[in-house]
Amino acid sequence: MSIEAAQGITNVKFLPASEAVQNVTAGATVMVGGFGNSGAPELLLDELIKRPDIKDLTVISNNISIGTNLNRLFLHNKIRKAIGTYFTTNPDVVRAYREGRIEIELYCQGTFSEAMRLGGAGIPAFYTPTAAGTELAKGKEARIFDGRECVLERSLTADFALVRGYKADRAGNIVYRKTARNFNPLMAMAGKITIVEVDQIVEVGELDPEAIVTPFIFVDVVVTRGTAK
Repeated sequence: MSIEAAQGITNVKFLPASEAVQNVTAGATVMVGGFGNSGAPELLLDELIKRPDIKDLTVISNNISIGTNLNRLFLHNKIRKAIGTYFTTNPDVVRAYREGRIEIELYCQGTFSEAMRLGGAGIPAFYTPTAAGTELAKGKEARIFDGRECVLERSLTADFALVRGYKADRAGNIVYRKTARNFNPLMAMAGKITIVEVDQIVEVGELDPEAIVTPFIFVDVVVTRGTAK
């Protein structure tokens, strides 16, 4: 199947990285996949760093790891708020928080994943016993279910999801590589516009259907780090 025919079926666009992120604007909410250096969309983040107009982003990502382009994005003062599970391993982020230069919103890691999964499924909120009775539950509604206190958590969605895959076919179906899968499939579901960075694009039919984790219906744009076959 030609790329034109596949795109006609799925409406997934295949673009250079600079064009893929051109609709990201200042003040946008952006999900960024990855856990540390594994599974981070470094090429897409590099394009955001180059954009002088990008600022005041709300970034939803597990953390901001030193050595990643997400950390470079932060060091370029383009992140106003970070939503994730821990930021204490990055002293620059801790210092910025203490000085009031960045807002931080913390989730327990399982709650963080579930909030994105349900956001992608269109469910706005859910109750969980995780974090009940802790600082993370302050100000949140709580109810008792089966004798156990549960906290109402809002689901997470974003204007854009920047996702790192391994391979895409020309219809836009995505497979992941090992631990780089981490939060990426959940973010692909929860982004209004999902942009996926992959190592390689292959023909329709070359991917094992059992291995496809993110179907094309969740994908808007694919960017390749390598050369399309």
